[in-house]
Amino acid sequence: MFDLRSQAPATTRTDLLSGLTVALALVPEAVAFAFVAGVPPIVGLHAAFIVGLVTSIFGGRPGMISGATGALAVVLVSLVSEHGIQYMYAAVLLMGALQVLAGVLRLGKFIRMVPHPVMLGFVNGLAIVIFLAQLGQFKVTGPDGSLEWMSGTPLLVMLGLVAATMATIHFLPKLTKAVPASLAAIVGVTLVTIGLDLDTPTVVDFLRTMTGDASASLAGGLPVFALPDVPFDLETLRIVLPYAVILASVGLIESLLTLTLVDEITETRGRGNKECVAQGAANLTCGVFGAMGGCAMIGQSMININSGGRGRLSGITASLVLLAFVLVASPLIEVVPLAALVGVMFMVVLGTFEWSSIRVLTKVPKSDAIVIVLVSSVTVATDLAVAVFVGVVVSALVFAWKHAKNVYVEARTDEEGARVYTLHGPLFFGSTKRFSELFDPRQDPDDVIIDFQYARVSDHSAIEAIDSLAERYLNVGKELHLRHLSPECRQLLRKAGGMVEVNVIEDPRYHVATDALA
Repeated sequence: MFDLRSQAPATTRTDLLSGLTVALALVPEAVAFAFVAGVPPIVGLHAAFIVGLVTSIFGGRPGMISGATGALAVVLVSLVSEHGIQYMYAAVLLMGALQVLAGVLRLGKFIRMVPHPVMLGFVNGLAIVIFLAQLGQFKVTGPDGSLEWMSGTPLLVMLGLVAATMATIHFLPKLTKAVPASLAAIVGVTLVTIGLDLDTPTVVDFLRTMTGDASASLAGGLPVFALPDVPFDLETLRIVLPYAVILASVGLIESLLTLTLVDEITETRGRGNKECVAQGAANLTCGVFGAMGGCAMIGQSMININSGGRGRLSGITASLVLLAFVLVASPLIEVVPLAALVGVMFMVVLGTFEWSSIRVLTKVPKSDAIVIVLVSSVTVATDLAVAVFVGVVVSALVFAWKHAKNVYVEARTDEEGARVYTLHGPLFFGSTKRFSELFDPRQDPDDVIIDFQYARVSDHSAIEAIDSLAERYLNVGKELHLRHLSPECRQLLRKAGGMVEVNVIEDPRYHVATDALA
């Protein structure tokens, strides 16, 4: 019912209209994240413009929207509070350099190591985070100046406008697809609010609530070039480097996972390494133009894709329209009711959350179900980078545990009387104990051959296990021969020396990682 995925082809018209829709949704997000980071709203708006524009032009995933994000804001807030905004600019500058380096080193391919259950948990967790973030729009300033929940008529009006927005987005495409449903809903609800003179919070009300300034406005100027006003010395590097590493990691993880999600929805393929470089270039630009930096935004990316935006023009349009709002058209965007934007984001939540994952929880292995729930929970409780790290580690440990039990041998005696063990399964740190228990040097004949044709020697623990086994045979005066070892394994063997016989001709060649697909 709530499948918002669109397979519409990219056109100039749809890109322009979807970009306009995204620009409307970017404004309150940029203001909110600037407030979270403890910097002026214009710093967040400039970041949304710069990051969105640079990544749209040079990024590896056309149609994906980037801007100021909460994931980075929560990291920046402590740096800003302790050292000031200039050190934030320095950290963003270094963050960009690290991201460019990651792209140059072609590290983007490693996002493919993220298991599918982790991806499901990531998507579900972000959907929940987006939903919870919208609940803040249902708060107003109370008589004592503190924020309190809406009640009575204001709450009913807000809920009615949110429902009207969601209904428009859901039902309008069934009638016509001439205009993106999200854009039509925002414009329609805004006109209704103005026409009926409804008392409901608008974008400018949100801005003034966040800043505590009754005269605050979205109006501003162009970003101005200026290097961070900090000493360029080792002390500054000591302060900003830890933040820069975390920011770069969080930004790339969120961007590359969003890229993967957009790939699946559009049935196309982005370029992860190119996106890393573009994200880095965007943050380098932010660092010297007084902006807070950013990364890919899953909510706005979903709005763009669902509105038909597929090409680079959609992201470029969103960034330029956002800048136009700041420079000359702030009165137009300031009257948009928050209810319209909340309704759009609620529909994004419904379309982003993988509802099928609830149904399959009882059908997939328990370990996968646990990973899905775990990653979703950690995403909500902490942040995306921690959640993905936890999910990958847990998945890797489960994988290691399962495969550690899959090592076995087939034994036979050849025509020369030697005992031949054909090893099956992966030999790695988790299976070395099982491997050593498969052999009995005291009971075996003088010549023993272990055939690795159907086995994979994976790590240094496996090499040590082979060396230890060779020494056990040597200690009882018997010879151990190893066949069909991979070149990688033979290069690591140090202790076996002359008691190892390797059939070089028949050795297979293993290639674990490749840059061909990155």
